Amino acid sequence: MAGIPQPTGCDAQETGPAHAPGRHDNAATRRWGHTSMWRSREGPTPAKSSAPPRIPTPSPRPAWVLANRRAARPVTYGEPIGSLQEHYNNLCKEKSKKINPFILHILQGVDEEIEQGLEGITLNVAGNNQLIPVERVTGDDFWILSKVLEKNPYINGLDVRYNILRDVGAYYAAKLLQKQYNLIYLNLMFNDIGPEGGDLIAKALYKNVTLKYLRMTGNKIENEGGMSFAAMLQINSSLEKLDLGDCDLGMQSVIAFATVLTQNQKIKGINLNRPILYGEQEESTVHLSHMLKENHCLVELHMSKHGMRNGGMKQLCDALYLSKSLRYLDVSCNKITRDGMVFLADVLKSNTTLEVIDLSFNRIETAGAKCLSETLTSHNRSLKALSVVSNNIEGEGLVALSQSVNTNLTLSNIYIWGNKFDEATCVAYSELIQTGCLKPDNTDVEPYVVDGRVHLAEVSNGLKKHYYWTPTYGEACSHSANAGFNLVPVGHQQDWGAGRPFAGELADVWICVSTSHQREYSGMTPLSMAPLLFLFGLTILCPPPGAGPETLHVLNL
Repeated sequence: MAGIPQPTGCDAQETGPAHAPGRHDNAATRRWGHTSMWRSREGPTPAKSSAPPRIPTPSPRPAWVLANRRAARPVTYGEPIGSLQEHYNNLCKEKSKKINPFILHILQGVDEEIEQGLEGITLNVAGNNQLIPVERVTGDDFWILSKVLEKNPYINGLDVRYNILRDVGAYYAAKLLQKQYNLIYLNLMFNDIGPEGGDLIAKALYKNVTLKYLRMTGNKIENEGGMSFAAMLQINSSLEKLDLGDCDLGMQSVIAFATVLTQNQKIKGINLNRPILYGEQEESTVHLSHMLKENHCLVELHMSKHGMRNGGMKQLCDALYLSKSLRYLDVSCNKITRDGMVFLADVLKSNTTLEVIDLSFNRIETAGAKCLSETLTSHNRSLKALSVVSNNIEGEGLVALSQSVNTNLTLSNIYIWGNKFDEATCVAYSELIQTGCLKPDNTDVEPYVVDGRVHLAEVSNGLKKHYYWTPTYGEACSHSANAGFNLVPVGHQQDWGAGRPFAGELADVWICVSTSHQREYSGMTPLSMAPLLFLFGLTILCPPPGAGPETLHVLNL
């Protein structure tokens, strides 16, 4: 493989890629409260391979994979002895590999959590952490780390975003997915993984039955890798959320996903943002719209940067009339104008499932905002969050939307920054916040007064502010900055842990025995109530942490 030195002789047994620097990225949230004094190393970046993509016929494995297999010695790894830190140190010495101080530092924090009795831990080895010195994780480093995690029962999430794993690291990630039976969350975003690495990970998921959420964001797996993941969804029955945004998917792979999702009834959320499209016929929107008519399980759909126009919006709205499961629709960064809002407003008059709509960075203008406002004021009572950031909306349209928030008690979140504010707009939103109709955490503006006049300032709240990055200070999973994922928590890793249900199960219905019925149902356990709930088409999951015996967690069948 171009760019990866080939092992020779006795070194062929356990050889990984040479270290190469990663890109400089945005700030990430500090996971542990420790400090260190090591320095990160930098070096020249190897040139990317100019080899043509593989043809869709059986092809040989990469040379580094074959070398690993040919020279593998019969070494068995038992249960880790002592702490993760000790296990990592011992493996590095055994394999004559350099210890990565950043990994060692993170494992120290995990050991402390395990000592406290915590389970369901997410190991955060994000390479864009600016609060502590970071030595980016390479494919070689990840190989050792994967050995440490292979049989660890305490860790169910792994976040290695913004490192330099490349296809070599993807190979070891695939091996980890085949051996680690507790992992339910894996974040590999922006790791320079190409089509070959994407293919390896997709094939590893054929037999994996535990992973719930996979993030491949920003890895250029292209059309070839996208086709591998689409094929995987025909077989895998456990994955519930898949993020392939900014992966340079082609039209062929987008069509393949649309076709597969008509049959796959397990996926609850999928991100297909920014595919590489060359035509103007809005084919991707047409195919995904047809999919929505057939799929009755998809909860979250991201179609940002699809080049969608009003014609595509009409196709999508026609599908939304039939969709009874979609709750989060992201059509940001498209070419939708006020005419597209006529179709959406008509849908919202009858659709009762959509809760979050992201229209950011389109051009719906004042007329489109007023059209939406009329429906939200008079008809719709299911939408909870609306983002119209940077849509060239003037004061009249923004005031109309503020009136919808004032009238519609369900519409709790609205984001308007980047439009044309006038004095009436500033006063209207200031009054909403002061009267409590709009909570400060549920909008991206904050009023302030200068010389007796009200103005609006931007605050860092939104539907998915931390999609690409996390703040240097404060919470990484702040509800106010990631309201969309909080309102529709499909595959949200912060909801995983010991004794807690996975958020992607649509488990958002709580049945609490009211005070007036406590005497009637007191003494009934969840098991004894099972026949009663079964009559109403409900099945019991588990109560929330700290919930009393009168609270049951149920899921609509």
